[in-house]
Amino acid sequence: MDYLLQLAADPGAWVALVTLIAMEVVLGIDNLIFISILTNKLPAQYRAKARRIGIGLALILRLALLGTVAIIVTLTTPVITVFGHGFSWRDIILLAGGLFLVWKATKEIHHNVDPHPNDDMFDSKVSLGFVAAIAQILMLDLVFSVDSIITAVGMTEHIPIMIIAVVVAVTCMLLAAGPLAQFIEANPTVVMLALGFLIMIGMTLIAEAFGAHVPKGYVYAAMGFSAAIEALNMVARKRRARLEQG
Repeated sequence: MDYLLQLAADPGAWVALVTLIAMEVVLGIDNLIFISILTNKLPAQYRAKARRIGIGLALILRLALLGTVAIIVTLTTPVITVFGHGFSWRDIILLAGGLFLVWKATKEIHHNVDPHPNDDMFDSKVSLGFVAAIAQILMLDLVFSVDSIITAVGMTEHIPIMIIAVVVAVTCMLLAAGPLAQFIEANPTVVMLALGFLIMIGMTLIAEAFGAHVPKGYVYAAMGFSAAIEALNMVARKRRARLEQG
């Protein structure tokens, strides 16, 4: 209790908390886009449940990882060397996650533009589609959670601050998941834009795995610019539609 009181009285701790919450919220955008696109593939009655489970798993994973911070820190130590480059467990996790995102986004783009798409896992039984969706969300939750916690450890050494930041960020994800998924579903062009974001995020994870650091500001600036252009296109389409009706 004394430790918490001392922490609450420390202005530096409050600055670290606000900064960490902002960072966790921004990092959660990647995860949220993936969850929204994936759950929209399910029948309508299963989507909200899948989003809640997926985001709940993200919270559980991050809190569990915070309980093993000492182990998480060691994930940055190289364990294997390939062609002279050392790969840590974090690198391997990021590489697997990046490849999965690129594969999944490419597959979804093909599914959306192919005039004669083949059946996929979501065109079969509902139960199998639901389980497959949760499994894929869990995999990406693990990738983003490991990256998020390692970043948090680099910003502060206080576990309570990390826990509060994670809970606040995941709560924001939970509140935004429904509206974001509905917006994506109602705007087909946004789906393609979001899939392009996932490919970019996947390539960023792959680059990070090979030791090429890509500043997150560049990535999110590109995403923001693309989103602004799409917003202008949406306004133009609505204006044309009103003129045609009038």
